[in-house]
Amino acid sequence: MHIIYAYKIMIIAQTPFRMSFFGGGTDYEGFFKEHEGAVISTTFDKYCYTTIRHLPRFFDYSNEIVYGVMERTKSVDEIKHPAVRNIMKYLDMHELRVVYEADLPARSGLGTSSSFAVGLLNACYALKGKYADKRKLADDAIYIERVLCNEAGGIQDQIAASFGGFNRIDFRADGYTVSPVVFSTDRQKELNNRLMLFFTGFSRFSSDIAQSQIKATRDKTAELLEMKALVDDVQRLLVSGSDLNEFGRLLDYTWKLKRSITSDISNNDIDILYNKAIEAGALGGKLLGAGGGGFLLFYVEPEYQQNVRKVLEDLIYVPFEFENEGTRIMYYRPEYFDIKTMKEIL
Repeated sequence: MHIIYAYKIMIIAQTPFRMSFFGGGTDYEGFFKEHEGAVISTTFDKYCYTTIRHLPRFFDYSNEIVYGVMERTKSVDEIKHPAVRNIMKYLDMHELRVVYEADLPARSGLGTSSSFAVGLLNACYALKGKYADKRKLADDAIYIERVLCNEAGGIQDQIAASFGGFNRIDFRADGYTVSPVVFSTDRQKELNNRLMLFFTGFSRFSSDIAQSQIKATRDKTAELLEMKALVDDVQRLLVSGSDLNEFGRLLDYTWKLKRSITSDISNNDIDILYNKAIEAGALGGKLLGAGGGGFLLFYVEPEYQQNVRKVLEDLIYVPFEFENEGTRIMYYRPEYFDIKTMKEIL
């Protein structure tokens, strides 16, 4: 008597979200191919989790995709989620169950869509038994989102989610480089402790905001070049041991530059919230991501943090810590089943 076994793998990829401090907008292809670009950003300890496994052939559908809604389709082409559909076609994946979960909401300025793309690619490569390094994952995610999905935007989010860490990323016509910003652990902790993150409750599609920024790029080259120059200033500030409060002042300056690029980046409600925090003692801040809503980040000295929390008490305050890993496979479990009984064989 022959016992027939089935084999499957369940994989969970953990991928961090990012916050971009300086240089955002110079990572758009239309800008950096002509002028080069640079950003300083970090990933932090809020993540998305992508679970995948092959779907057993017992159902009248072949794919199940869960991301706030549930899709059940008979073919990959029927999948509505553009990143899932294009990644599965790109890697020739079929009969999958994909589940997306996250610590923070989507469309909030933290690179959530790119983190999901990077995480799903990481999980899919693992399911195929193939190794993809961080650059491969970043490059693939950029290609998926910007080419196959045809979504407007820059390329820093995919790189940050893949590599992880507190980095300077430089963009050129022939590629990009990722360089860790090297400053002491104590100074990193001090900076981390002076940053406060608040959720405004407003969400938006970053590709919509990005499209308006792309249109404005030619007329705002001077502002973008100045934002790029701040990356050098901030890197010197961090590594030199100079007064850390200058980071907050420069954050305020770069936000004012950014909001001048297009009216879609901010709005009256966000401006009111920002000004309240400044009046309460914040030295500077910015709306994270392309703009239009999402998370507000402020640099606040410890003695003023309670004041800022009080004036922004209607917003959700989100404590966080910097992280250095980038995307990783946090769970990989092969499982064998007896086909007749469908019981797992330990």
